[in-house]
Amino acid sequence: MAAGRPHRMHNLVLLAVCFLAGVILRRSGKLPENAPKTLNGYIIHVALPAVVLLSVRELRLSPDLLFMAAMPWLLFGLGAAFFLLLGRVFRLPRATVGALMLTGGLGNTSFVGLPMIEAFYGSEALVYGIVVDQLGSFMVLSTLGLAVAGIYSGGMPSATEMAGRIVMFPPFLALVAAVVLMPVDYPQWLTVVLRRLGDTLAPLALFSVGCQLHAGHFRGNGRNLAFGLGFKLFLAPLVLWLFYGQMQVLEGLAFRVTLFEAAMAPMVTAAIVATEQDINPPLANLMVAVGVVLSFLTLPLWYLVL
Repeated sequence: MAAGRPHRMHNLVLLAVCFLAGVILRRSGKLPENAPKTLNGYIIHVALPAVVLLSVRELRLSPDLLFMAAMPWLLFGLGAAFFLLLGRVFRLPRATVGALMLTGGLGNTSFVGLPMIEAFYGSEALVYGIVVDQLGSFMVLSTLGLAVAGIYSGGMPSATEMAGRIVMFPPFLALVAAVVLMPVDYPQWLTVVLRRLGDTLAPLALFSVGCQLHAGHFRGNGRNLAFGLGFKLFLAPLVLWLFYGQMQVLEGLAFRVTLFEAAMAPMVTAAIVATEQDINPPLANLMVAVGVVLSFLTLPLWYLVL
């Protein structure tokens, strides 16, 4: 355990430096406006598929996968009920409720989640994070998330559109390929290439998140921000921890990583969807910006709890 602490600290310092570098360089104007989009394109099309292709080989098909993948669906359901109730009690505008559902009910289980898992639990735990992200968070965003965005923006994506987005998403294609290729031994050169490409995920993902952060407007959003982040960073992980602990459906590293993912900051992509659909963009961006910063403090606490 002691030997793992220096490695974990080095990884956390690396992530913090990359995150701050993204914030500073974006604010300094030394990066082009499309820098985050370019970085995200590389992460989604190259780095993340490489991690998937390499890590999924360590996966052993079992009923545990269903309970790991179910966590983001339960999280989104809890969030929808919680924020609908808050909306009625405090008479919140529809756009505010929609923004809180999208950002408070979906965690950043990929761009922030995978680097944090690697930092705290090691690269061998990434496979559990990938299951949670690809079969859980991504599917929720592509189905229920887009449906909520459609409802609160006045439109509704068709089933064909949602299916198309899922099937054509590069990490999902990599997941399918990795499962199909499980019986096949990768040549050594391919393993080395995939590992080198996968190693770029953590630093570039946190750099990209730093580039995308915008302070937004705190005026008038303080209470709603407290509602959203209080649920996402504390209440939801607590409820899910108690539920999974009581059910005893997961154990060991799978249990800890699944619940660690539940404590992640709000999903960047969900905030982008809210912004594109004009569902209270300032609040959605604040949820991500403040949530990511706070998660550097809250995630170590959840690591100790788990």
